[in-house]
Amino acid sequence: MRILYYNWVDYLDEENRGGGVSQYQRNILSALDEQENVDAVFLSAGISYDLRRRAPRWEKSRHGPARDRDRRFEIVNSAVLSPAHFSFGSSAQISDPETEACFYDFLDATGPYDVVHFNNLEGLPAQVLELKSRFPQTRVVLSLHNYYPFCPQVNLWFQERETCTDFKGGERCGQCLPHAHNQKQLRLAHGLAYRLKSAGISSQSRLFQLLYRPTILIGRRLAMMVKEIRQTLQGSKPGLAAPEQSSPASPIPFARRRAEMVELINTHCDRVLAVSDFTGKIARSFGVRSDILQTSYIGTSHAGSFAKTAPRALPVKKAEVLTLGYLGYMRRDKGFFFLMEALKALPQPLAKRVRLLVAAGRGDSQTMSDLFELGQGLAGLEYFDGFTQADLPNILSQIDLGVVPVLWNDNLPQVAIEMHANHIPLLTSDLGGAQELSNCPEMTFRAGDIASFQTCLQAILNDEVDLDAYWARARRPASMAEHLVKLAEVYQPSVAVAADGPDTKIANQGRG
Repeated sequence: MRILYYNWVDYLDEENRGGGVSQYQRNILSALDEQENVDAVFLSAGISYDLRRRAPRWEKSRHGPARDRDRRFEIVNSAVLSPAHFSFGSSAQISDPETEACFYDFLDATGPYDVVHFNNLEGLPAQVLELKSRFPQTRVVLSLHNYYPFCPQVNLWFQERETCTDFKGGERCGQCLPHAHNQKQLRLAHGLAYRLKSAGISSQSRLFQLLYRPTILIGRRLAMMVKEIRQTLQGSKPGLAAPEQSSPASPIPFARRRAEMVELINTHCDRVLAVSDFTGKIARSFGVRSDILQTSYIGTSHAGSFAKTAPRALPVKKAEVLTLGYLGYMRRDKGFFFLMEALKALPQPLAKRVRLLVAAGRGDSQTMSDLFELGQGLAGLEYFDGFTQADLPNILSQIDLGVVPVLWNDNLPQVAIEMHANHIPLLTSDLGGAQELSNCPEMTFRAGDIASFQTCLQAILNDEVDLDAYWARARRPASMAEHLVKLAEVYQPSVAVAADGPDTKIANQGRG
């Protein structure tokens, strides 16, 4: 069987972009490497560009780690910039003939494929879902790790401040981003990064930063000068330029975008995989056909930890200190700033029973100052400036209670699965799929509601939550082997596949 996986960013990206989806892609490819007669190829798009505008082309990855070079490909010069907000409102997100032709040429040259599995559509025109018209034997699968088909901002998160529950026929989309991105500048920035990395200069090196940052800063200043000159020549007031084509003021294009995305999915996808029931419910509400939509909880390499670990008693006796763990990003939609506000508002006796552990990439100076100040009001603070999979065992061993305080409809955070798989109970908001890991209402608070959060935390510290019942109804995390069994049923619905632990096979009924 030959399988093509697609995501907007390389799963071995040195900048660790793509978050949990990239980690999932690494896990799935690593698991498939243990399979016989399975050839898995990976493609990305929307990141690499030539400095001069040229037609899209595909090539083997020329940068990043040497590992897996034979199966890592990318489309250079895609009309759709990644990540999604870089091409916000662009009609190319639906269709661009040149990029589509490049994608089909890639399939022709490297295929045929039995399955094309899109872990995202960012970076490609959604029209590529029509590939079955050219390759009728290929099965098309789309995983919903976010809400990109329905939301150009991918996360149903309005103006970077609140969950979007109604796009009002596209009107709110036109008002969503607090600033319009200049796609020309972004394309040049991507192009410079691509050239430097292709020359062997790692994006993590000091030389890259010395060459990249000043050049981009100068480019932005020059672009602003040119823009002001044009405004002056046109007799317009500075700062009041007409909206960029990428952010149309009319709501109609955004309404059309959602409708066309859903139509393409319903017409051309054999299966749509929602990574949680929560995600599936939202997709169904936007019109995705129920007969092609199913929940598919992703597998995790941490699943084995569920059998090796056991639930631990929480330190909830009087005067004992509980370590609350937050893993992920210092972002508003992830609930990080809400969490800081909620902990800062704790009554002093309660605050002194909570120690906070944060593992997230460093924020700006004000955020870091606020975080360390918060730690002084708590029983303690432990901070990790980001983390790798190798760091996780040490980090997780220090956490009593995980917190997933998301303010958006987070599909199912990878970090929630990793904590859960290590028998760390989770205190979650009522948005997103993380709450499905425990199905415990007593450990779920209203998103963004400080009083609700504090009530739940107080109940935990008062030993009022039955953790035996919590773990009795908790969802057992799926191993990669078990996940492959489920994927085999999606890839080859007519073939029955049994789970045989690590030796589980995806049957070879395809083209070899």
